[in-house]
Amino acid sequence: MGNSYAGQLKSARFEEALHNSIEASLRSSSGDPQPIFTQLYLEPEPYPGNMDDMKSKADLHGGELPGHELLNGHSSNDLEELEDDDDSDSSSPPLPYLQGPAPDGCCTLDGFCQAGKDLRLVSIATEPIEVPAGFELVGAKSPGVPEHILVCAVDRRFLPDENGKNALLGFSGNCVGCGEKGFRYFTEFSNHINLKLSTQPKKQKHLKYYLVKNSQGALCKGPLICWKDCKTRQLSSSVQTSKPSSSSSLSSKENGGTSGHSSSPFSLSDSPPTRTTQVSSVFFGSQDLSRECSFLKPLASTAGNKTLPIVPTALRVNGPTNGLGVDGRPPLLSPSQVSLGPQGQGYRTADLGDSPVSSAMNSGPPKKRHRSWHPSSLVPVPPTAVPVPAIRPIVCSPGQLLNLSGCSVLGVASPQLPVIQPQPVTAGETVIVPDNLLNSSGVRPVILIGHGTLPYFYGNVGDIVVSPLLVSCYKSSQLTEKTLETLGLNSSQLLSVETMILLTLQYLARLGSEQIPLREELEQIVLKAMLCCPGGPAISPSQLPWLARLEASVSGGSVQVVVTHNSLGEGISESLRSLSEAPHHQQCLPTYVVIICASKMSGNEFCVLVLGKYQARALAEGMLTTNEFLKEISYELITGKVSILASHFKTTSLGDNLDKQLVRYQRRRKGQVIQPFQGDVTDHIHSQEASSMSPPSDRELLSKVFQIYPTQLSVARSLLSQVCSIADSGTQNLDLGRFCKVDFLVLVPPSHILVHQTAQRIRQSGVLVDLGIEEASSAHQKPDKYVVRLDGDVHAKMEAFMRKVKQNPYTLFVLIHDNSHVDLTSALSGSVCHGELQGLADRVVNCQEVLDAMNLLVLQVSCFPYTLQTHQSRISIHNEVHWPANESLQREQSPNELLYFGLRDYSSSLQWGVASPILRCDDAFEKMVHTLLERHPHLHSMVIRSYLLIQQYTEAMMALTSSPSLRDHITPETLAMVEDLINAPSREGSQGRGHMLLVRVPSLQLAMLARERLEDVRDKLGLQLCFAVLLGSPASELTLPRNFTNRLRAWQGCENEDWVPHTYEDLEGLPCIVILTGKDPLGETFPRSLKYSDLRLIDSSYLTRTALEQEVGLACTYVSMGVVQEPKKATAPRESDGEKATTSLNDGDELERPQSNGSAATRTSGESLTSNGVSSSDVADSFQKPSTSTCPPEGAVTLDVGTVTHAFKQECDSLASQFSSNPSKASKAPPSIYSSPSSSSPSPSSSSTQRPSQSTQCGREPRPARVSPRTVIMSRAAYNLLAGESGSQLSSFSLLPHADVAWSSPLRPLITHNLQRAEQSVYYRQWTIARQHHADYEAPPVPHPRRLLLSGPPQVGKTGAYLQFLRILFRMLIKLLEVDVYDEEEEEETSEATTPVNTQWPDVEDIRKLPFDPYPRDSKFRKASPVYTDKAPKCLKYFKQEGEIQTAAKRETKSIRLSKFAAHNAFHHCEQCHRYCEAGPATQLSECTFHAFTFCSSMLGEEVQLQFVIPKAKEQHFVFSQQGSHLESMRLPVVSTKDPDMLKSPIFTPTTGRQEHGLLNIFHAMEGATHLHILVVKQFEMPHYRKYWPNHILLVLPAMFNSAGVGAARFMIKELSYHNLELERNRLEEQGVKRQDVWPFIVMMDDSCVLWNVQQPADSRYSTLTNVSLKMVLQHMETTPKISLYAMCGTRKWSSSLARKPQSNPFTRCHLHDFVMLNVDLTQNVQYDLNRYSCEEVDFNLRVNSSGLLLCRFNYFSLMKKHIPVGGNKELMVKPKLMEIENPAPISPSQYVCAPDSEQTLLDAPAQFLLERFLQSCSHRLFPKAVKNRNNPVLSIDSYLNISPEISVCYINSRPHSTNLNHQGLVFSGLLLYLCDSFVVSGLLKKFRFLKGATLCVICQDRSSLRQTIVRLELEDEWQFRLRDEFQTANCSEDRPLYFLTGRHV
Repeated sequence: MGNSYAGQLKSARFEEALHNSIEASLRSSSGDPQPIFTQLYLEPEPYPGNMDDMKSKADLHGGELPGHELLNGHSSNDLEELEDDDDSDSSSPPLPYLQGPAPDGCCTLDGFCQAGKDLRLVSIATEPIEVPAGFELVGAKSPGVPEHILVCAVDRRFLPDENGKNALLGFSGNCVGCGEKGFRYFTEFSNHINLKLSTQPKKQKHLKYYLVKNSQGALCKGPLICWKDCKTRQLSSSVQTSKPSSSSSLSSKENGGTSGHSSSPFSLSDSPPTRTTQVSSVFFGSQDLSRECSFLKPLASTAGNKTLPIVPTALRVNGPTNGLGVDGRPPLLSPSQVSLGPQGQGYRTADLGDSPVSSAMNSGPPKKRHRSWHPSSLVPVPPTAVPVPAIRPIVCSPGQLLNLSGCSVLGVASPQLPVIQPQPVTAGETVIVPDNLLNSSGVRPVILIGHGTLPYFYGNVGDIVVSPLLVSCYKSSQLTEKTLETLGLNSSQLLSVETMILLTLQYLARLGSEQIPLREELEQIVLKAMLCCPGGPAISPSQLPWLARLEASVSGGSVQVVVTHNSLGEGISESLRSLSEAPHHQQCLPTYVVIICASKMSGNEFCVLVLGKYQARALAEGMLTTNEFLKEISYELITGKVSILASHFKTTSLGDNLDKQLVRYQRRRKGQVIQPFQGDVTDHIHSQEASSMSPPSDRELLSKVFQIYPTQLSVARSLLSQVCSIADSGTQNLDLGRFCKVDFLVLVPPSHILVHQTAQRIRQSGVLVDLGIEEASSAHQKPDKYVVRLDGDVHAKMEAFMRKVKQNPYTLFVLIHDNSHVDLTSALSGSVCHGELQGLADRVVNCQEVLDAMNLLVLQVSCFPYTLQTHQSRISIHNEVHWPANESLQREQSPNELLYFGLRDYSSSLQWGVASPILRCDDAFEKMVHTLLERHPHLHSMVIRSYLLIQQYTEAMMALTSSPSLRDHITPETLAMVEDLINAPSREGSQGRGHMLLVRVPSLQLAMLARERLEDVRDKLGLQLCFAVLLGSPASELTLPRNFTNRLRAWQGCENEDWVPHTYEDLEGLPCIVILTGKDPLGETFPRSLKYSDLRLIDSSYLTRTALEQEVGLACTYVSMGVVQEPKKATAPRESDGEKATTSLNDGDELERPQSNGSAATRTSGESLTSNGVSSSDVADSFQKPSTSTCPPEGAVTLDVGTVTHAFKQECDSLASQFSSNPSKASKAPPSIYSSPSSSSPSPSSSSTQRPSQSTQCGREPRPARVSPRTVIMSRAAYNLLAGESGSQLSSFSLLPHADVAWSSPLRPLITHNLQRAEQSVYYRQWTIARQHHADYEAPPVPHPRRLLLSGPPQVGKTGAYLQFLRILFRMLIKLLEVDVYDEEEEEETSEATTPVNTQWPDVEDIRKLPFDPYPRDSKFRKASPVYTDKAPKCLKYFKQEGEIQTAAKRETKSIRLSKFAAHNAFHHCEQCHRYCEAGPATQLSECTFHAFTFCSSMLGEEVQLQFVIPKAKEQHFVFSQQGSHLESMRLPVVSTKDPDMLKSPIFTPTTGRQEHGLLNIFHAMEGATHLHILVVKQFEMPHYRKYWPNHILLVLPAMFNSAGVGAARFMIKELSYHNLELERNRLEEQGVKRQDVWPFIVMMDDSCVLWNVQQPADSRYSTLTNVSLKMVLQHMETTPKISLYAMCGTRKWSSSLARKPQSNPFTRCHLHDFVMLNVDLTQNVQYDLNRYSCEEVDFNLRVNSSGLLLCRFNYFSLMKKHIPVGGNKELMVKPKLMEIENPAPISPSQYVCAPDSEQTLLDAPAQFLLERFLQSCSHRLFPKAVKNRNNPVLSIDSYLNISPEISVCYINSRPHSTNLNHQGLVFSGLLLYLCDSFVVSGLLKKFRFLKGATLCVICQDRSSLRQTIVRLELEDEWQFRLRDEFQTANCSEDRPLYFLTGRHV
C-alpha cells in the first residue's frame, strides 16, 4: 500500500484514525460515504530535483496493464490501488461539509465570532490587539463575507516558513474578538469564528494572509501564507511534463490551450492532479504522455471527525474499478478546471480560490509511485463528483482567469463586486453521465462552455468532452480600454448575455451540415454586432426563450433550445438522458442543443451541447495537438482497437475476400508481369525479361545549372541592405568593417532528404568556392559540413561551429535556420513528445553563446513565419525581409514564362470555372468516410480515413488490372490518379517516364501500413515494375528498388554504378507513389513530375493556418504563365496576395526539348523551383498529344561540379533588369559545358543563362511545353477553409496562425487576404502572443539586433536567395577591404644615361652624373604646365580646349585588396591596432597636453607660434623643461644609430577635411613598430581630428592659415623641423654628439598613401610587385650610404602597367611628391611657397634642384594612393562675398579677376587661390603666343605656376651659383614674374630673348609694389603697358587682393 506523498505515516496515529473512521462510517445515519481523515502526514520530502527520479510507477506498470485488460475492470490489484489513493485528502469534489449546529444563543453573523465580537479587519485594524508571544496575526477568509478578511491569532509553530515547509501538523489559536484562547482544532476554531464552511475546514485553505502594520500603525493585509513549497508552484509547468509519465490535459488549440505543455489544468488552485494513468482514454489519446489525465480519486466523508476511506459508490457502479472509464478515460470530470490564465506560475487569486467549487480543483498529493507530482494543499472533496479534465488549460490573455464555477463570465451576475464571487454549489448541481452513452447514441457529446456555471459531472465522464472553444467570444467585458479603442469601440458597446445567446444561436443555425463552429468566425460576428448595434436591443428575461426558439426554428431542426430555470446542469442532464434513452437507429438528433438557464438569481447562463456526430467528433479531435492525435492513433493501432475496422476492409467493395482474390490473380499470372513501359496494362511479359528492360537511350539531359533569378537577387540585396542598416544603426551591434570572410551553417529540420537537398543546392551554387572557404577541387564533397539536422547530434556540431565563431573574430558567420517555424518549442518546456526531441531549435538558436557572438548573424528562413511574429518575437520587425509580391501580369510576357503559383492562387483557381479544377474535394470519398465514422465512433477519424484511402488505392489498381467490376466502387478522383500513374510511362514519347503521386499520411504507423499494403497489392497484380511505392519519412533516407534506380541512372546518363537517389528531385520522371509521413512537411522540394498531391487525410484536426497551409504548400511551384492567364481572363483579376513571386525566364520551353543532344536544363534553385524557378509536374499535356520529347529528369550533376563551377556561376551583381532583358549579358561566365556525356553532337550553349532551346538546335523546332500546377485533392474540412474567400466560411488566413501561439484578445480586427506579408507581420505581432511552451515565451523584451527573418511562400526559391545573399555579403565585405587607388601610367622619359641595374642603394657619384628631369610626369600633373627641357618628351601632352578644362576627365582608378601593410582610415578597427587609434575607456580627451612652441621664421620675418597637442603616451618623443611644462624640442636620433627596429625620421602628414577618411592609421603600415607621426591640421579642425584620432600628436597651424593651402602646411613643417634640428643639435652637443650627427631628415607624407610595393624582376620582360610595409621602405631609404648628402628621397607612383614592364633604372633624379624624405639641413635655404594651393611640390623640387641639391627617386618602390573623394583642397568653394541671389549661377574662372576698383561681384575666396585657378584656366589670354608652342616656352623666374597644360614653362632660378637650363638660342613667348624678390634684377632679364608680340605678366602683393617692380626692373624699356591691362583678383580690399599687370614685347 503506497504511502501518500513521499511522507511517512505515524503508524499508531494512522491505525487509530483508520479504526475511528471505519466505526464512524458504520454508525453514520446518512447513506452517503463521508469525508476522511486529514493531517496524518509528516513533512514531505523536498520535491526531487533530479528529473530521472521522477519516473512514476505508472510508467513501470504500463507494460503490465495493457488497455484491453483494464477495460474489463478486473485488474487484480484494483481495490488495493484505490485504497492507496484514498490517502490523499484533497482529491474529491466538494459536498456540503456537514457542520454541527451552533450552540443556542450564539451569534452566527458572518464576520463575527460566536461571542458576537467583530473580527473583520476593516473594523479592528486600528484597535490594539493583544498577541501572545509566539503567535502571529493572520487573516482568514469566510465564504459568507468574501470581501472581508477575518483576524485571528495563530501559534507560529503551526504556520509554514517562507519555503512552505516546517509547519507543525495540527492547530493552536486564539480568538482576537472575545479573547477566548486555546483552540486546539481548526474545525472547532472555524465554528467559533462562523466560517460556515461547506467543505472540511482546513487551516491551509482558510488561513490566507499574514497581517502586518502599515506606516500609520494600522493592520493591513500582508503577504500570502506560503502553505506549499514555493518552488514547486513556480515549476509546476516544467516539472510536470518533464517525464513521459506525467501528462497534460486536453484542450482546444483555438482557444489558446497550451498545447499539451501546460502545467496542471488546475491552475486556478495551483495544485496538480493526483494521479496520471498511463493507459487512459483512447479517444483522447490519453496514452499521450504529455497530457494530464487527471484521475482524481473520490473520497468518502462523514459528518464526524472520524473518517473512513471507502471506495466510492459512484466508481463501483460504473464497473471499471481500476478507475478508468469505458475508454480508459478517468471517470470523474469537471469543467471548472478550465483556466484562462497564465499556466503554472503558482498564481492564484484569493477570491477565486475559496469557494467549495474551486476546492474541487485542488487535487491531492500524489502517490509515491507518481513522484512527478509535487505536494499540494489538501482539500477534502466529496465523492460524488470530480472535475472534468479541462481539456488543456487555455491561455487567453495574460492575467485573465476564467472561473467557471459560479461566476458569470461576463460579469453580469454581480457587477458590484470587483471579482465575481463563486456561490457554493449545492449537492444537486451535478450531472450523472449515463452509462454507455457513446455506444448507445454513437456520439460523444461536446459541451461548449458558454457563460455561467457548469455543473460537476460524474459517472461515465469518458463519454463527454468539455470544450472551451467559444468561451473567449463571450469575454468581451474583459477587453482593455486600449483594445476597445483599437477596435473602434467603447465600453458602452459591449453586448449583453442575451444578445450573445441570440448571436450564438444565429451562428449555429446557419452552419452547414459539414461545418464545425470556429472560434474566429464567431468572434468576427460578435465584433460586427458590437460595431453595428452598440449595446444591442434590451431583451427581457421573458423574451429570451421565445426569441431563442425563434432563432433556432430557421435551422430546420439542427439547433434546439432547452430552457431551464434552476441550473445549466438540469438542462445538460435532461439532454444527455434523452440522448442515451432514444433508440440508436431511429435517432434524428439535433446537431446543437443550446441550453439556457434563465434563473432570477444569477441572470441568464448558457452552454451549447454538440450532438452532431461529425461536429462532436471534429471538435473533440480538433482539441488535440498534432503530437497528441498522432499518439492517439499509434495507441489505437498498438492496442488493436482498429481490428474491427481492419476486418471490414478485408473484403472488397463487392464483398469478396480481398487477399484470396489477389492470390488467385497472382497464380493466374504465372510469374509474368505487366510491361513497365512501351506497352499496355494488358501486355504481360516474363518478370526476368521485364526487369532487364532499360528505358530508351534517346535521352535528353542537361545537368542542373544553378541560376539566380532577378527576384532571388533582389531578395538577397534586401537582406544585405538590412545587414548594412544594422551596421549603420550606430548601436555597435555589428561592425562590418572588421570582417574579411564569410562563413555559414544551415540548420534544417530533422529530415535526411532535406539535408541532401540543401547540400545539393550549396554544391550547385558554387558558394563555398566563392566565399573562399573551400578549394574548388574539394568543394563538391564538402557541402554536407555546412548543413546540420536539428536532431540528437546537433549539439556536438553546434559546439564545433561556435568554437569556430570564437576563434575567428574577423570572419562574419551566418547561422541560417531554415524552415524555422518547425518545432519552435521552448527548451524549458521539458515536454518530450512521441519520442521526439523538442526545443532543439530553441537550445541552438537562442542559446546565450549565439546571442552574444558579435560576429554571428542569425537568419531565420520560413514560409510560415507566423509563429516567429508574436508579441514577444525575438526578431525586430525592421529586420524582416519578405519575398516581393510583384503581380506578373503587369507586363507582356510569353505564355510559357514561369511564374510562381502559390496558396492564394489555389484558392482563387476555384473561380476559374474550369472543368477539372486543380484544387478539388473528393465528395464521394467524404461520403464513405461519414458512413464509416458513424459506425466506428471510438476510432480517430484519421485512422478511418487512412484505411479507406488504402482500400481505394488497392481497388483502383485491381480495377485497372484484374477486376474491372470494381470501377464503380472507387471514387473517380482515385481512379483517375492511379490510371495516370500506371499508363503514363507507356504513352508515346514518354520514354518510360511518368508521374509522381504524393499521398500525405502524417502518422508513421499508418504510412508504413499503407506502403506495405500498396506494395503487396502492386506486386500481386504484377505491377511491380510499373511504379515504385516509397515511404517518405524525415527520419530515413530514400530507399528505391534497384531496377528503378537503374532506370533513373539510364535517363540521366549516369555511369556511376553506386549512384542512388537522395532527394525527391532525384526521382524526376519516375512513376511512383510517395507516402509522405511525419508531423509536418519540412520543406522538401518535389520533382516537376509530381502531378497529384493527395491530402484527403488532412481534415479538421488541422485548424491552424500553418498546419493547413503547409500541407497545401507541398504542391506550390512555378508554372507557365499561359496556364494561369487563360482561366484568369474569364474572371476579374484580383489584387496580388503577397504570395506571388514572379521569376521571369527569358523564353520558355521547359518540359519539351528538341531531340538533339539531350540538353535539358532543369534548373533547380532555391527550394522547389528549379533554380530558374521551374518546377512543376503536369507533363500530361505533352503526353496527350503525340510528341517526341518530354520532361527530362532533374538528375544528379554527372560532371564533376567542382571543376565546372565557374561555368555557371552568375555575375550576380549585374542588375536584375539585365537578367530579364538579355540573358547573355547577365553572365560573364564562359559558355555552359553541360551536355549529356553520351550526346553525339554536343553544342555548348552560348551562355550559362541561356535556355537550352537556343543552344541545341538540331533540325527540329521545339514545341514549348506548358508547366501546369499540380492537382490537390483535399478533405471537405480543409477544402472549405481554402475556398473560404469564395465560400461562406472564413478563410484559412483568419485561423489562429500557429498552434504554439494564442490570440492576445478575444476580439480583433479581421485579417484580409490581400494583406501583404509585412502587414501580416504587424497584425500578428499586435494580436498574438507566444504560449508558455513556445521558445519566445520568455524572450527578452528587446528583439535581438543581429537576427533577421526571410519569409517567402513555400517552394519559391528562398534557398537560392540566401545563398546569393552570402555571396554578395562576402563581396561587400571584400569591397570594404578594397580601395580604389589611382592607376595612371606616368609619361615615359627617354633617358640615355643608365645606372647599374639591381643595385640596392644609390651611389652619390652615380646620382650626381644623372641629369635631372624637370618635367612633372606624374598623372596628377596632367593638367599642369609642362616644364621645358632641352629633350622634348616622346608624347606631347594633349592640349585641351578652353571649355573642356572645367569638366575634367575622371582619373583612372583600380580596386585593390588591402594587404596587412595598408594604412587605414578612422573606420578601421581590429584587435591589434585599437589601442593605437582609439582612446581607451579610461582615457579622456583631457589626457592630452597642449604645448605652445614659438620660433622666429626668417621667411615670415616674425615670430610664429604653433600649438602641439600631445597625448600622454607620446610625451617620450619630446623634451620638456625641468619644470616639465615647457616644450623645448622634439627628440631626434643620431645618424650613426644602428637599431634595426628604429625609424629615425619623424613623419608629418598635412591633412584637412579628412578626419574620418584620411589614412592616418599607419599602425599596420609600420608593422606595429614605434614611430613618431604628427598630423598637421588647421586650427578650426583641431577638435574634429582630436575626436577621431585621440592618440595622435597634432601640430596645429596658427589661425591665420585657416584658409591657406597645402603650401602653408608644408612651409610650416619644414620651418619647424629646421628650427627643431638646431635645438636638438644644441641639446645633443652638450651630451658630446657632433652637430652633423643629428638626424636631419623628416618624412612628409600625404593622407592618401595606402600601400607600398617593391618591384623585383621576374624575367627579362616582366617583374613582380610585392606589398611591403612603410616601415621596410623607410628603413631601406634611411640606411642609404652617405644619406646626408641627399636633399630629398622618394618613391615612384604605382600603376598596373609596372608589372608588365621590365624594370627601368633603379634610381632617377626627378620630381618627388606625395611621400618625401626631406633633408631639412641641406634645404635650409629653399622654402615651400606658403601661399600655394597647388603644384607647390613641383615648384619646390625645381628650386631644390636648381640650388644644386640631389633628389633621388627609388624606382623599385612604388606608392599606391587612394582615391578619396572628400577633403583636401577640393573643398574650397568660390562664392560671392555678398549673397544677394538665392541660387547664383556658377562663377567661371574668368570672373576670378577684375579691373581694379570695378563694380564686378567680389568673391569670398583667398586671393592666391583665385589667381592660381585663373592662370590655370585663362592663361591662353595672357600668353597667346605660347599656346601649344613647345619651342617657345614662357619664362618663369624663381617660381613654377600652372598656367594650363597647353603652355610650356621654362624655369630659371635667379640666385647666383644656381644650376639652370642652358637657354642659349631659346626664344621665349612670354615672361611671368611672380612675387619676385631682390635677386631678380633688370640685368638678368636682359639676357633672355623674346618673340615679337610676346607677353609679360607681373604679379605683386599690392598696387604700389607692382609699380615699384616695373620701375626697378626697367620693364618699360622693352615692354609696352596700357592702363587697361592692370588687373586684380576679385577680392574686396580687406582680403588683400593680388595685382598684376600685362604688357607686350616691343
